[in-house]
Amino acid sequence: MGQTKLLIKNIQEAYLDQEVAKNISIIAENGEITQILKQEELGDSSFDGEVIDAKNELKLIPGFIDAHIHGGYGVDVMDATPEALQTLADKLPSEGTTSYLATTITQSDEEISSALKNVAAWTTGEQKQGADLVGVHLEGPFVEVSKAGAQPKKYITEPDLDKFMTWQEDANGQIRTITMAPEHDKTGEFIKTLYKSGVNVSAGHTDASFGQIKDAVQLGIRQLTHLCNAMNGIHHRDIGAVGAAFRLEDLHAELISDGIHVVPEMLQLIFDNVGSDRIIMITDSMRAKGLEDGNYELGGQPVQVKNGQATLDNGSLAGSILKMIDAVKVMLKLDGVEIEDIVKMTAENPAKQVGIFDRKGSIEAGKDADFVLLNDEADIVYTICKGKIAYREGE
Repeated sequence: MGQTKLLIKNIQEAYLDQEVAKNISIIAENGEITQILKQEELGDSSFDGEVIDAKNELKLIPGFIDAHIHGGYGVDVMDATPEALQTLADKLPSEGTTSYLATTITQSDEEISSALKNVAAWTTGEQKQGADLVGVHLEGPFVEVSKAGAQPKKYITEPDLDKFMTWQEDANGQIRTITMAPEHDKTGEFIKTLYKSGVNVSAGHTDASFGQIKDAVQLGIRQLTHLCNAMNGIHHRDIGAVGAAFRLEDLHAELISDGIHVVPEMLQLIFDNVGSDRIIMITDSMRAKGLEDGNYELGGQPVQVKNGQATLDNGSLAGSILKMIDAVKVMLKLDGVEIEDIVKMTAENPAKQVGIFDRKGSIEAGKDADFVLLNDEADIVYTICKGKIAYREGE
């Protein structure tokens, strides 16, 4: 692969790691950020690479990291094919996503294993262009049946360390997050062992009380999966899992901000009480994203998509058809949400949570050149993945 160079000049505002810088230029070489310069430092010398002139009209922010996505654009991680992962790599930059965690669903052991082996083969093969697959989010099967949501109930099972370790081997160590119901880990060994091994253990599809979540945090739970969805709500005698997000500083909280899974008033309440330091915006999208309304499937179950909602036959929400940039626009309509908050919730927080902040999640020299260039309406004009233009408005 030959050398690649990119210059983005005349950036109106760049949301860097420690500051918002105006009128600057960024140079990337071979996929990494090499220089961040004041406009006047750039000079008039010719540049022997690709040039984007932002014309002092565009904002530069880190690329979005979708830490919980099952699929979209006609494919699903559980298809267990390289073609499915190629489609996600190609299509996700159109919504500003430059990195993602391939997310599985509760299924038979064999089907989960196949999906994990497919991810392992993909990530150990030659370097791919487009959105970067940075690991796996194993959602289920160790969840609570009464909070199954779209997780197929017949495959739900108790936490099993041996089974998890086998899957981690299948994934070539790529499982970075697991969603499980902590109340089913009776001894605490499952959570404790995974936490010590560096896995991000997230409580989800759970009926745990506030006390149980608090105890689980002591063992190593550090996140809540799609806050408010497939978990108990706040009650005045037990504030439950949702209340735990409000009260426990050690917990980050995934949030599907489509205005459907969580209504705007609750999004505001969550932002005001949990804050952008601990929210991780996700899509939880399924294969119908980017496609027309109609009949689809998730985890082998029929799903109907109509008017922006994906539901099972019983009416349960079945993932989303949300695009990250649309989630961003929903959040920006809330009181007090600024671009700095968006950067934290879409890039910095997920990168830190799954241990990739050394190379992703902020704009710093030495990190991957993953960017989104936005206009004043928060429309995507360019998405850059590892220093290459992966999406251009209108193309």
